[in-house]
Amino acid sequence: MAHFAQLDENNIVTQVIVVGNNELLDANGQEREELGVAFCQRLFGGNWKQTSYNHNMRVRYAGIGYSYNADLDAFVPPKPFASWTLNTETAAWDAPTPAPDDGKFYHWDEESLSWVENEIQPT
Repeated sequence: MAHFAQLDENNIVTQVIVVGNNELLDANGQEREELGVAFCQRLFGGNWKQTSYNHNMRVRYAGIGYSYNADLDAFVPPKPFASWTLNTETAAWDAPTPAPDDGKFYHWDEESLSWVENEIQPT
């Protein structure tokens, strides 16, 4: 099965659907994304991009609310905090400072722009 993400006018994913592989096959039996896109457009209209449940294309599986970045050819999750920046190598958001790597659990505090140790640590 193939998966396709519908994009709105701002390239935000509004839905993800499953399409039978047979809808992607050309006359030679080769899968082609554009045939799946055409199938989705016939059913629903709009703009569509194929996504991979196994992360085989476009960096990660598209989720509702994710955006499609054409420059990176990647689906990008929503920006978690205003101070975070998009890493163009990973298509993921990076905090202004890396999280501590000391085995403890932290959360990002946007007000102080720092990692804060969780008061309750998992056991």
